[in-house]
Parts: sequence; C-alpha cells; structure tokens
Amino acid sequence: MSRPSASLRTTVVWEALQGALDQRAKASGRHELRVLDTGGGTGNFAVPVARLGHRVTVVDPSPNALFALERRAAEAGVAEQVHGVQGDVGGLFDVVERQGYDVVFFHGVLEHVDDPAAGLRNAVEALRPEGGTLSLLAAGLGGAVLGRALAGRFTEARAALGSPDGRWGESDPMPRRFTPEGLAELVSGSGLEIVSLHGVSVFTDLVPGALVDTEPEGLEALARLESAAAERSDLRAVAARLHLLAETGRGVPPTSGT
Repeated sequence: MSRPSASLRTTVVWEALQGALDQRAKASGRHELRVLDTGGGTGNFAVPVARLGHRVTVVDPSPNALFALERRAAEAGVAEQVHGVQGDVGGLFDVVERQGYDVVFFHGVLEHVDDPAAGLRNAVEALRPEGGTLSLLAAGLGGAVLGRALAGRFTEARAALGSPDGRWGESDPMPRRFTPEGLAELVSGSGLEIVSLHGVSVFTDLVPGALVDTEPEGLEALARLESAAAERSDLRAVAARLHLLAETGRGVPPTSGT
C-alpha cells in the first residue's frame, strides 16, 4: 500500500491509520466508511483515504485549501469520494451532522483551538456512538524542548518546560503543546477509550538532511527507525508530535457536547 506523499513525518501516522480504518470497517461491516477530516486542508490524508474506498468530508476554514483539495481529489480520480466544506471545529455542526461518522481525523487542530476540551468534545460528538474511531495528532512538548536545547536555546527550552501551554516564548508560533500523559487524560475525559498512543517525528525533526544522505537508502532507514520508536514509551515523550487513536462503542458513552 502506498503512503501519502506529504512527507516522511506522516509515515507513522499513515501506517496506524490504515490499520484503524481496516479494523473499523470489519467491526462495522461496512466496506465504505464515512470519514470526517477536521482541518484537513489540501487533503494530505483525505485523498489517500478516499483511494482506499472510503467517503471523506473535509472541514477547513481556508477556501484556498479547499480549492486545492478539490483539484487534488480530481487528479487522483476520487472527486466523488471527497467533499470539502468551509468551517472550523468550533462551529462544526453548522456544516456537518452529529454522530454520523465512523472515523474522525483531528490532526493539528487541538493545539490551535481556544478551548481544547470543547474542541475535542465536538470531534467526539461527530462519531457514531455505537462504534467510531478518533485519530488525534497534536504537537508534543518533549520534542520542542529537545529541539530548542539542541539549537543552543537553553533558556527557551526551560521556558517551555515551565509553561502551562508548553510554549518557549512570545514568538513561539505554536499556541499549545502536550505531554503524552496530558493528551491521554484529555481524551479519556471525553469518554473515549484509548487504543494506542504513538510518538511521531522522534528523530526526523532533529536529524540534518545531509546526514540522511550519508547512509544508503537513508530516508527509508530513517522511516524504519521512526516506526520502531513510535510505540516506545521511553521515546514518545520526546517526539515532536503525538498520535493517539481512541474509540467509542466500548461500553463508555462519549461526553455530549453542549
């Protein structure tokens, strides 16, 4: 199975998603799943998922991104499988239905919303209560701290460690970062049962590109290293991103939105 072409950083996420989609299809008895991609932009995941035979709705606030999504889906031959709508997670149910999706992608959204718990509740409310899967990708605190320290920005690294939002200063472009424990607690509090938690970009964001070229098939070797490191709890704490899969329909009702 081919991977999305976005970058090496999506490899671990894509591999986990394929397994989650297969499991959800088997559990539901539906070959064609309904997938909601919040903040899906130009379709880095939506288009490959549509090529697997699923129907994907992408919600994004940028009309330019949605235009690029439409063109990308057409070029991939899945225009009928991908539907883009303008909106954001705060007003999610102004543009999509509640409890109507087998799988919800919540990638790169949680760190930007004003209220992470409320944003997550909306994502959960979009899932089918009898059985649905949430894929959550968020910025990790440990990776940012390590990156600042290796760049010689020791004061900024310490500031990020002491910041409630994991930010290293006023000029930090990331509004919020999470520890694995903090992210898991937030998701568990929403009524979902956590299936897995992976570290993403444990090494990729730290390794200079020139070093990748020194080993034969360096990119593939780095991808294999990332896959091996993803599920190790001693390494995911320093990952640049955290990928969590969780489910409804396991005997724990999701928290209703307000």
